[in-house]
Amino acid sequence: MSKTAQIILDQMVLVKVEATIYGARKKLKVEDLMLVDGSKLPPKDLASLGSKRLLDPDQLTVFNRLKKEAERICLRIGTRFLGGYAIPAAAAPGIIAELERIALDFAAAKAKFLAGYDAAVSDWVVRHPEFAGIIEKAVDSVEFVSTRFSFDYLVVTVGLPEVLPTEDIVRLESKIGSLSEQMFYEIAVDAHQFIEQSLLGKEQVTRNALRPIKRMRDKLDGLGFLDYRVAPVVSTIDDLLKRIPDRGAIEGPILQEIMATAMLLADPDKTRRHGQGLLSAHDMPMAMAVDDEALARSESSIADADAVLTVSQRQPAVLDSVAELANNNDTRSAQSQEPFSELFKGIFDDEFELEAESALGVVTGLSAEGHAGSQTHSKGNVDALALEGVTTEDECEEPSDPDHWF
Repeated sequence: MSKTAQIILDQMVLVKVEATIYGARKKLKVEDLMLVDGSKLPPKDLASLGSKRLLDPDQLTVFNRLKKEAERICLRIGTRFLGGYAIPAAAAPGIIAELERIALDFAAAKAKFLAGYDAAVSDWVVRHPEFAGIIEKAVDSVEFVSTRFSFDYLVVTVGLPEVLPTEDIVRLESKIGSLSEQMFYEIAVDAHQFIEQSLLGKEQVTRNALRPIKRMRDKLDGLGFLDYRVAPVVSTIDDLLKRIPDRGAIEGPILQEIMATAMLLADPDKTRRHGQGLLSAHDMPMAMAVDDEALARSESSIADADAVLTVSQRQPAVLDSVAELANNNDTRSAQSQEPFSELFKGIFDDEFELEAESALGVVTGLSAEGHAGSQTHSKGNVDALALEGVTTEDECEEPSDPDHWF
């Protein structure tokens, strides 16, 4: 397994949530339909009959709510992976505590439902007296219904056996590589919902409206080990949240910044490019710092040569050789200082041009002027920026069977 994949696995756990909910439905049979008018049902190869409800579906609402809550808890800080959720290892204790609470609530709701099961079926028959017969003959026993309710969870670490075929290793690495793209996709879904429900058409909002963007920020921060471009995006959100007033309505330019940030997060590709761009902009001053050190060393050489000249004035025999050394140092100093005299020329003329200019291009340009130190630093940046995980998109659709949820 590659080192990158192993680093990701070492920082996460896999949470599997298993929930089963009784559907209270049975297949509708031909004999359940009374065609007194002599009409004919279509053949099976053309159409199929649906299902009939055995009790009020509102009786099952609590179980579906708990199931969705468990999913939201896992997705709040994790992302879908291998039929479960990849969770930062550091966040696992908090997730386990919340899932344990849901398990207890689910068990209490199950006990209450089973206690009132017969009454619920009877009430459904009373509400549909003309179809009492087809309801009553399809009713399940309380004992059977009890087996159709369950909620459980499992927290495991993911690893590979020491001996495994190469194709299996490649398959797992592909799944691990898709985690980054899946994370950005889920953030985009949350951002779209945030825009639609809290920002669109609003001239002002309260601080409660910031909760979704804070949740997105926490999710990105927790899963930052999946993609090196996440950290600068988190910093962007932090800078925005720091400038929001503590009291009063949020409106005007700061509200527009929140909208712009949400629109950025709603586009996975732009979010990744934004993080990459911030990293490149951060690398540019580092390259300049390397050139500043080279200039300092050059000036130090000139000072040393001047000191030698002062001493050699009492030694005419070596005066000519020392003067030649000083002249050589002056020449190198002039060559080293010449590009720096133009380095900051026009840097504040047009900030949009500066943002559009690639940091790699700036570093390469300085190296071409004769700065070996800057050239070495630029190569390091290229290697760092090239470390991007291979990702593929997973739809992660939930099963359509209403009785089972994995």
